Amino acid sequence: MFSYILLSNIINTMGCGSKGSCSSCNEDIITEHQCGDSKNQFIRKRILIICTGNSCRSQMAEGWLQSFDDRLEIYSAGTHPEKIINPFAVNVMAEVGIDISFHYPKSIDKFVNESFDYLITVCDNAKQICPTFAGEVKNSLHIGFEDPADAKGNDKEITEVYRKVRDQIRDELYKFFINL
Repeated sequence: MFSYILLSNIINTMGCGSKGSCSSCNEDIITEHQCGDSKNQFIRKRILIICTGNSCRSQMAEGWLQSFDDRLEIYSAGTHPEKIINPFAVNVMAEVGIDISFHYPKSIDKFVNESFDYLITVCDNAKQICPTFAGEVKNSLHIGFEDPADAKGNDKEITEVYRKVRDQIRDELYKFFINL
């Protein structure tokens, strides 16, 4: 079982000393760093995660990436955003200590005038529509997941599908994160 607390402890001890500061000059490292010790430099990454409805997979992905390192600027959006975030997604993320209840679906149109280091698509529909994204993107990648909103059955069975997808998103995005 993946330990969220252990992951937080590992991340907090990586990189630029404690609390996001350079171990050479103790300056907070956010976007630029002047002390010349490049091994301690952390450059804030801007990441946009897109899906079709921005109510489930992309929201869980946003929550996971933000939990890995709060210095990252993580956003999620949809090509055809739903009206509300999926309550099953909110519940299964809460089970692992990540609160996405305040998230809301957003359109990719909101971000077209912004630049991102990474654009990550998490569902096949978004992958097909994504090339029309007009914002500046340095790197695009697709990390696809099945849509848990398609799950059938009672609440317990549906929740199990959401847990499975939640854990797949965690695992795949952690692989991405450690290679930033």
